[in-house]
Amino acid sequence: MTTIDSFPTEPTFTIKAVQNRTGIKPVTLRAWERRYDLLQPTRMPNGYRLYSERDVQLLQWVQRRLDSGVSISQVVLQFKQEREKGNWPESVQTIVAETPRRKPPRPARDFAEILFGALIAHNEDRANAILDECQTYFSLLTIFEEIITPSLELLNEAWYRGEILIATEHLALGYLNSKLQEIMHNLPVVKEGALILVGCGPEEMRELNALMLAILLRQAGLFVEYLGPDLPVEDLLDYSTYAKPKLICLTVNQEPTAYLLRGFAEKLANLRGKPKLAYGGRYLDENPEARKELGGIYLGPTLSEAVAKVKHILTFGD
Repeated sequence: MTTIDSFPTEPTFTIKAVQNRTGIKPVTLRAWERRYDLLQPTRMPNGYRLYSERDVQLLQWVQRRLDSGVSISQVVLQFKQEREKGNWPESVQTIVAETPRRKPPRPARDFAEILFGALIAHNEDRANAILDECQTYFSLLTIFEEIITPSLELLNEAWYRGEILIATEHLALGYLNSKLQEIMHNLPVVKEGALILVGCGPEEMRELNALMLAILLRQAGLFVEYLGPDLPVEDLLDYSTYAKPKLICLTVNQEPTAYLLRGFAEKLANLRGKPKLAYGGRYLDENPEARKELGGIYLGPTLSEAVAKVKHILTFGD
């Protein structure tokens, strides 16, 4: 990956342009400049600040560290320690280019039904073409929430009504899993900040929702390890003793999985670092009492809510 020092230092961007690219407000930028000597923007005769591309890359790196739960004072200290060694952090890279998307010719839900049709027809080429087209119109979050998730619901309903064979459902799920794994593997791997473990609870084999969550968290620049389906409680505890995650996010779609996870949040709290348990899934969406029995933190019924909740937990701890 490219390090931040490889970017140009010419003063180019106003403070408003920097806000648009990084999401950091001007008052915060000025405060960081004053308190931490993090940046030295060029001052114009009229008093305006101009920032370089290197400044923008540094701020994006800082924001990613903040999103992972590290305080600004710690981030600045880490940066200055690395600079004393002659090192620069790596620039933040994202999978989705920040360019305007084409206007879709139809709502996302229509693409969900078209994708469903390709899947039950065992037409992989058509499914590939649909997903490729969707990426020109929609963000990953929209594709996951409004296209792939409804397609999965249509598959489940069709199998339940006996309209498709179980072989067709398995083929469709395997195809979608492979596409999601491809996206996951193409994302930059972040190995700094708070570690998040994502997977499925014990005896839970349907992993697509967990995989989509892991992708969205990694796309957001967070340190994520995806562990897959059917994770036994004792193995998770053993792994957590040396991996030291801050958060473990599990999918729970069935009652037996929820039953096997009882007491797990309390066991995690006894480990060093006290990792937190978070969860989502159809069974817990429909059973608030089961959520109370599990303890931990419910991430909500949608991927967008889950991503927002994870970021909140990393920042505020609850």
